[in-house]
Amino acid sequence: MDRESILAFEREHDLVVIGSGPAGEGATMKASKDGASVVMVERYRDVGGGCTHWATIPSKALRHQVTQVLEARKNPVLGPYVAQVPVTFPQMLRAADTVIARQVAMRRDFYTRNHVKVVFGHARFVGPHEIEVATTAGARRIRGKKFLIAVGSRPYRPADVDFTHPRVRDSDTILKLDSTPDSITIYGAGVVGCEYASIFRNLGVKVNLINSRDKLLSFLDDEIVDALAYHLRDQGVVIRHNEEAARVETTDDGVILHLKSGKRIKTDVLLWAQGRTGNTHDLGLESVGIEPDSRGQIKVDDHFRTTVPHIYAVGDVIGYPSLASASYDQGRFASHHAMHGESETRLVEQMPTGIYTSPEISSLGKSEKELTAAGIPYEVGHSLFRSLARAQITGNTVGMLKLLFHRETLEILGIHCFGDQAAEIVHIGQAIMSQPNGANTLRYFINTTFNYPTMAEAYRVAALNGINRLF
Repeated sequence: MDRESILAFEREHDLVVIGSGPAGEGATMKASKDGASVVMVERYRDVGGGCTHWATIPSKALRHQVTQVLEARKNPVLGPYVAQVPVTFPQMLRAADTVIARQVAMRRDFYTRNHVKVVFGHARFVGPHEIEVATTAGARRIRGKKFLIAVGSRPYRPADVDFTHPRVRDSDTILKLDSTPDSITIYGAGVVGCEYASIFRNLGVKVNLINSRDKLLSFLDDEIVDALAYHLRDQGVVIRHNEEAARVETTDDGVILHLKSGKRIKTDVLLWAQGRTGNTHDLGLESVGIEPDSRGQIKVDDHFRTTVPHIYAVGDVIGYPSLASASYDQGRFASHHAMHGESETRLVEQMPTGIYTSPEISSLGKSEKELTAAGIPYEVGHSLFRSLARAQITGNTVGMLKLLFHRETLEILGIHCFGDQAAEIVHIGQAIMSQPNGANTLRYFINTTFNYPTMAEAYRVAALNGINRLF
């Protein structure tokens, strides 16, 4: 490092960001655009965080590859030829690696173009305004007026489960699987568990999905949850509800999951997908008076400030909603508040959820259960994908769009989509829901002309279906 760079590090920076995932990147880019002096510290060998290297990008790229193979096999022209070609899990992973490489290169360029200094190494607080970074070249001290912690999270690993065994995996190490198993047990039926259940089953793997609760993804609308459970079972996934693990037994030829109910399930591989832990270990937080909870998560206020006002925390390390999209916005808002003393937190109140099962799910706003509990008079508009010309053309006829709206004002209260392109389709409704002054009603979809044939037409069909229920 030249002398000019060394001197740049020695001065006190406006903002020091720890972690280059979506939350850290959002904060860094915002502060840099505002003219602040920013340093990014990243523990891994490259930028992008867990989102890019182990979680969102690789799993979604993997899912896309599997979906493409399935669509090719269903194609009346290509199907007979593609069906004869074996497809393995490692092959799918190699395709995902190319996406990761492109994402990393793009993000490196962001930091270069915005003149942000990036330091690779493990950061620890040694004082309220100073961290020490252990780099390959030795320790380096970095001072900052404000700090932002965006270190993300990692899969939760109970101490009594042997994750060193090659047949026991979590959502990070499953991406290093070097063969396609004949069978897999997934313990944990949250978003990660359901997504990987879809991926492995569509590769022809026998899947056991073990859920410690009484239904899948209970934060979603009941009708969507029921549809997901039906289609997973229809694909061949065995779902077991209200089951808890007692112990894990490893053998040379498989893993046996012992359940408290007395059941024993033996498969080639066990994927433990039961929760996540914030990466707050060995950050030196005790030296500045910040105490994470039992899951390693940091408590923050409405402006993402920790108990130490000049230290902020955003992203997975603060817990819910633990979405890459939300984390990026949290980083931007926290950075703006750190630099200017204000932020527009209202922008993150309505966040869509995207779940990349097969078919995929996306939702926004209230569910029927929530509206019923609140005593809000609502009505439902449905559009079944099997009735849409576009879905019939593509062959993706499984799914529906569901609109919840106020019976009197017609205000859109919730959007729930299940099926092909659900995570894209939901954004049309999101744009209308966010409109002020009574413009966020069903009337927009009733009075708007949609291209034909498109999946977007589902909004017109659902709106007409809903309005007809009122008369």
